Amino acid sequence: MRLDLDGVTVGDDPTPALPALDAVLTDGAPTLVAVGTERGPMLASLIAGGRMLPDRGTVRLDGDEDPERIRHAVALVDTPMASEPTPAVPVGSVVREELVFAGRPASRQAVADLLDDLGIGAWRRAPMTDLPPTDRIRLLLTLAAARPGVAALVLTSPERHGGPSDEWLGVVRSVTEAGTPVLVVGGRALDPVLRAAGVTAARS
Repeated sequence: MRLDLDGVTVGDDPTPALPALDAVLTDGAPTLVAVGTERGPMLASLIAGGRMLPDRGTVRLDGDEDPERIRHAVALVDTPMASEPTPAVPVGSVVREELVFAGRPASRQAVADLLDDLGIGAWRRAPMTDLPPTDRIRLLLTLAAARPGVAALVLTSPERHGGPSDEWLGVVRSVTEAGTPVLVVGGRALDPVLRAAGVTAARS
């Protein structure tokens, strides 16, 4: 699997909403991208997932620019205005909805088993906004990776939830190593993570 973003841009100079961005995601390792505009991480995520066309530049999945193919193969994770769970919705309800979406058993027991497997069974009735940041990211990545046909994940601005960056980055590495590579798109708060991380990195 190879996902290429080549010079994708939204808006015009001198202040584009998304400055020209180049990034490559492959099976080998996660990729981190820091975008220096307020809406940039969301826009870059929507473009990478085939949900939005850039004003300039191209997105290719294994050399194919077909947005429909990209939409089916690339899942957006925690992306504002697209896939971010409603803060007040219980954790268990988010899991049940994702299981239904993936065509998997979605009984109360199935939800409980999945949460227990991730070590967060005690949070089933808690609102999503209360779930600790690393557990939130692990849960949402795990659910998205289980969807049929998904070949890659785009995680948007994990830094906005707080929590130690090395912990959520460890989750991102684990999901990638398990077979579903992750593109992390965030704001400039990711810069220290980019400097410290031994992963492919890009800036816009």
